[in-house]
Amino acid sequence: MKILIADDDPTALFLLQENLTEWGFDIALASDGNEAWNLIQQTSQPQIAILDWIMPGMNGLEICSRLRQEEKDRYIYILLLTSKNRCENIVQGLEAGADDYIIKPFDALELKARIATGKRIIELQDELLQVREKQNQLILELTQALENVKTLSGLIPICAWCKKIRDDEGYWNRVEEYLTDHSDAKFTHSICPECKKQLCGERDFIKK
Repeated sequence: MKILIADDDPTALFLLQENLTEWGFDIALASDGNEAWNLIQQTSQPQIAILDWIMPGMNGLEICSRLRQEEKDRYIYILLLTSKNRCENIVQGLEAGADDYIIKPFDALELKARIATGKRIIELQDELLQVREKQNQLILELTQALENVKTLSGLIPICAWCKKIRDDEGYWNRVEEYLTDHSDAKFTHSICPECKKQLCGERDFIKK
């Protein structure tokens, strides 16, 4: 899983990189908000972003807001990292679109636990996306099948002698007429070998 770390403090950036690399994550680094935003826009975008609130260029709050306003194929879990520790700061960060909030200086074990929570959420969202894709494919296949086939069901009254079929209004129709009206089938007329033998005997029709 790829994690973006954006912080203008070299020491904090180094510590975060060391911890996350040790925990087995693929890391992308940014030292300011504009660089972080550019990394988020790339095709191989991160699945989790750890953003410092105060940094040059776009700050962490601005990135949260812009990211939540965009329609993206995959959700990016945002952890806002800052020394702002007042309750109103936390509320402001969450309202801007952050999923979690951690105070500097951070504890490595607390950070690991919060990253694990984000990882679980991303994995669940990926599973849900796969289920939706399968459902959409099944709906598409079913729609195509319904467009191509109309199914005849139930008991159909048919004359045992002339083989005509009685419709719902009580009228008797030839088999091909009834099937044409109630399905997408189309007919061409020919003659089977047995009927040909009864009509013509052993002789074939002779064209003149």
